[in-house]
Amino acid sequence: MSHDHNSAGAAHGNTKQYTIGFILSVVLTIIPFGMVMAGGFGRGLLVTVIAITAVAQILVQLIYFLHMNSSSEQRWNVIAFVYTILTVAILLVGSVWIMNYLHYNMMI
Repeated sequence: MSHDHNSAGAAHGNTKQYTIGFILSVVLTIIPFGMVMAGGFGRGLLVTVIAITAVAQILVQLIYFLHMNSSSEQRWNVIAFVYTILTVAILLVGSVWIMNYLHYNMMI
């Protein structure tokens, strides 16, 4: 009976990776929270900072905690993730497009 912890499909991180991921997650949470609580920033700047830190937070979660990378073991997970993102984007953009079209036609 073999206890191979590095077999394909079992990509586990080490303490260093989890610590780096945790610290990055905390920093990426504190930055927009601190800006909103401090006040004095323009709405456009706040929305931009929140959006950028949100995307960075997603990438940190995917890389450091879900261990998604370009290795051959993770290929199907990455493909499934990209498919999910594309499906959600098509649903959101399509819904907004349809609602805008209906709103325009209701105002005529």
